[in-house]
Amino acid sequence: MGVAFDLAPDRPENIDTILNGLDRYNPETTTIFQEYVAQQCETQTFDSYANLALLKLYQFNPHLTRDETTTNILVKALTVFPSPDFSLCLSLLPTHVLAPTKKASAAGPPASGTLAEAVQHLSHLHTQLNNAQYAEFWNTLESDDLYADLVADVQGFEEIMRVRIAVVVSQCMQEVGRDVLESWLNVRGGKFEGFVRDVCGWKVEGNTVKVPLNKENEARGTVVRENVKFDHFGRVIKRAYEQPA
Repeated sequence: MGVAFDLAPDRPENIDTILNGLDRYNPETTTIFQEYVAQQCETQTFDSYANLALLKLYQFNPHLTRDETTTNILVKALTVFPSPDFSLCLSLLPTHVLAPTKKASAAGPPASGTLAEAVQHLSHLHTQLNNAQYAEFWNTLESDDLYADLVADVQGFEEIMRVRIAVVVSQCMQEVGRDVLESWLNVRGGKFEGFVRDVCGWKVEGNTVKVPLNKENEARGTVVRENVKFDHFGRVIKRAYEQPA
């Protein structure tokens, strides 16, 4: 059974009350939601339902929008990939932020310091994660000081991303080359061995990292059973001998 979309075990009672009542559409709750986003960044928690509710309020009340909060919501959404949260957040952003006009595109990239620039950069990271380009993800993250600024408010961002990448690896692999995994996790040497052993519970054997079997990465044969009764064949054979009228 899947986890309910609106479930967030760490959600404060006052936020839960707002989300389950008419106040979720009240512009006056914007400040409360913004403070909750800041709390999520500090405590390494995540509440997709509440964050989407805030972006919806921004959609109806553009004058209340805070670019920094929007950026933080997008960064937090990255930390739960490969879930669709990032794409859901993008769907609630203004069109001009997502798809600049031809005139704006011809003039060059989005202006520095704008929300459009932040969205463009974070969308690039999102694409690399979705394409399992993990080494490229880390290279991109370290290629521009803007990325450091964008993720600065999210405590433990790099460590969270290592854990998320490791989760994806555990779902599809039973072993992986050490050098490959080091590039995917962007950590090497003793720190890499400690992460693999203590955080992941995996084993390093020479140049190979062994991932324990689980219900996701275990290869299993599939038996397909067709529920076809004998009399079905009889009808097929009979029709084959029938002459058309």
